[in-house]
Amino acid sequence: MKKALIFDCDGVLGETERHGHLPAFNQMWAELGVPWQWSPEDYARKRQIAGGKERMASLFHDADFLRVFTPPRSQEERNALISRWHERKTSIYKRRIRLGQIPARPGVKRLATEALARGWALAVASTSAHESVEAVLWFTLGPEVAAQFSLVLAGDVVRSKKPAPDIYLLAAERLGIAPADSVAIEDSQQGVAAAVGAGMKCIVTVTDDTRGEDFSRADLVLTTLGEPGAERCAVLANDSSVRPGVLFSVDDLESLLGQTVAG
Repeated sequence: MKKALIFDCDGVLGETERHGHLPAFNQMWAELGVPWQWSPEDYARKRQIAGGKERMASLFHDADFLRVFTPPRSQEERNALISRWHERKTSIYKRRIRLGQIPARPGVKRLATEALARGWALAVASTSAHESVEAVLWFTLGPEVAAQFSLVLAGDVVRSKKPAPDIYLLAAERLGIAPADSVAIEDSQQGVAAAVGAGMKCIVTVTDDTRGEDFSRADLVLTTLGEPGAERCAVLANDSSVRPGVLFSVDDLESLLGQTVAG
């Protein structure tokens, strides 16, 4: 049976949000003379909006932002401004990755390697910019593992972003694997809604920003996947019959996939 393990990027492959995206947004605005900064609390709220461009565009409806910055009037000019901001922010973000300032999440490389050895197809499905996702994949998992991913979907590849299921449905289609034969690993409520809406099993590895979100639709909620000699996997919620140990393993994956996928 063909089977797929599909990773979200931000917060799943690496600790990208607070260590990468947030400082990159703030540095970009400082460089471009925009008198605006997001605090960690501000950014945690903005993370409820899928996509960096969309998060920035939401500022044009933010009364606090409009008190310090006057955006262009036309939608065309606003889109162009967002594109300029996003291009510079992405460049800063990628540099942070290359400098090793974004740590990989525990157990991701280990589990990906185990899954490959068992014949699983690996993929990424993310709302972040494609070049940013590629950079995270290669610098956190290493070229020997990253090169074996069958598919990387990111950015504007679908019209409706998470929590819509579109990107996961597209991933299954491109991989030639049924959604019911796929497991997604997410870190946010929006991501869970997208994966479950596509008919996939879904595991959550929480982050500091998402720990308090509603993950009742997920099959498993974990602290991390676990790494030998480092951070252990701990189960926060479990709506499956899988009983992971200190390391979430490919055996656990296959046990989860062996269950009937809920409608």
